[in-house]
Amino acid sequence: MAVDELQAIIQRCQILEEADFKGEDFNLFQVAGQKCLEDGYAAQLLEVIQNEKNKVIIKNMGWNLISPLVRCIFMYEQEDDKREHCLRILDQLAQLCNPKELFLGLLEQIEQTSGEQVCQTVMLLLQPLQTVLLKLQNKKAYSVGLSLAMIMNQLTPLPVPYTKQQIQEDKLGLCQCCNAVVDFAKPFVNEVVKNMEKSSEYNDMELKEELIKFCMKSLKYPLLTAQLEQLESIEEHPFRHFATEIIDILWNIRELIPLVFVPHKGRSPPWENQEFADIERKNSADSLACLSYLMFVQHFGVECFPMVFSPSYLLLCNMTHIEVLLKRTEESVLSKGLDLFESCLLRIEDNSLLHHYLEFRVFINVPQDLVKIMTLCPMEHMRKKSLNILQLFIDKFDTEGKYTLFRCLLKTSNHAGVEGYIIKNIKDQIHLALTKEYDNIWFTGHHLISLLDLVLSLPEGAETDLLQNSDRIMASLNLLRYLVIKDCESDNQTGVWTTLGKIKQNFLKPLRVGLNMSKAHYEAEIKNKKENRKEAHSSNPVCSVTVSGEKMPAMTTGMQLQVLHSALFTFDLIESVLARVEELIEGKTKAVMDENS
Repeated sequence: MAVDELQAIIQRCQILEEADFKGEDFNLFQVAGQKCLEDGYAAQLLEVIQNEKNKVIIKNMGWNLISPLVRCIFMYEQEDDKREHCLRILDQLAQLCNPKELFLGLLEQIEQTSGEQVCQTVMLLLQPLQTVLLKLQNKKAYSVGLSLAMIMNQLTPLPVPYTKQQIQEDKLGLCQCCNAVVDFAKPFVNEVVKNMEKSSEYNDMELKEELIKFCMKSLKYPLLTAQLEQLESIEEHPFRHFATEIIDILWNIRELIPLVFVPHKGRSPPWENQEFADIERKNSADSLACLSYLMFVQHFGVECFPMVFSPSYLLLCNMTHIEVLLKRTEESVLSKGLDLFESCLLRIEDNSLLHHYLEFRVFINVPQDLVKIMTLCPMEHMRKKSLNILQLFIDKFDTEGKYTLFRCLLKTSNHAGVEGYIIKNIKDQIHLALTKEYDNIWFTGHHLISLLDLVLSLPEGAETDLLQNSDRIMASLNLLRYLVIKDCESDNQTGVWTTLGKIKQNFLKPLRVGLNMSKAHYEAEIKNKKENRKEAHSSNPVCSVTVSGEKMPAMTTGMQLQVLHSALFTFDLIESVLARVEELIEGKTKAVMDENS
């Protein structure tokens, strides 16, 4: 019988001194204890452990029971008395065992767990682990750090619940587990706070550093990818609660403001391996970006925030974080970047952001990232939001800033739709310059002529793909039409009449040639398709189209004709505006000549 075997080993060890325990004794105790648990004798094992005479034996050998004990706890039903006995055994072991040995045993058990049992195992062992760590005298900070790192490493592979239903179900227990880990860390936070209050020159930084590492890991996972908006019918959002606790820890150990405003503060020891250093830098960047999102968008810890910084300075501080978030492709992270950018911009008055900010590389990189989202993101609502934020960004700059930004985006966007949008913005700024009383040197005169050189041109002259560049070409023609109508040749505020010869040579003439070539080509294609329609219907009624390596649904001849006619319609539209521009130029030029004659 298992209990008899255990009693025999206990009696044998009771007469031995602690120093005389052998490896064989440890093995026999573990085997007998495990058998008691597996055979359902947890109550009898609990009596043995609680017996004062066995205190020394349990102190040295009890940690060996952790693994079978955890297995049995998960084996029994929630209301089973045997499960309750097992939990009491676990509590007794935490009180009686050698802290160092039990600490290693508990960590080993956490490390070995996987899949659906990760959160259950962690939550089960947090209390005994905390009890053991509070008893440790040597290397306490290291042990706390190791425990938190091990727990977070085990949780990180688990998917973060995102939808309202997933959060409510909390299928794997991650929401509950994260908040349990914060409670686990609180005594160690209190210890750091207490020591800091005792002395303004708190030198024992090890435990504090371990807590900072834990907070940084928590910011990256699960908070970076978590849904943090308030959800209806969820009284206390678990991830919002977790975020509040992490912010509170950083504030209590006096690291919240330094982390927000001194993001490049060196914390990690230098890595000899460059790859490890890059990973550490990226992880830190992700965590700090999430921290800024929590503070400036969700307003966690806002009561701690010093109200002394200008909105433009806050934008400057956050641009690096915004860039980090916008380079990600996951909706949950990308949306945080857009929200953070929008939140910072809304604090700033229109036309007040100085052009000097564009000297910071990040102020150029971020709008380029927005353009990528606008043109490449598969989610329509993200594309629309990016466009709105780009406009918001443009609106905040002074006139020189807008001018510089327009030049940059025209040169780098490589997308006709975006270029067309920028050209429309240029037209709006010219309109303001012409209708307002004060001088605007950036959207009139020689500065504007320099900008028009970029706008009123075709990338490859007459051979430019007019269909692909139609958005840009239409916007350019509309701008030129506006300039010719609004700015009289006698006033020539914009300088357009001075550079008209260049505009004709570089834009209007090649555009006319390109239109004639394109229309002739497409009309010939349509004629060819119609003539061969019967033959194509009998032999090969469809053609296949490949886009980005993926074969698209086959097109019938009718569908091909529809596409070709649509292209011709676009060319006709461009030609009609071009004709109107040429007519206006000719009319105004003739009128001036008549006046002079």
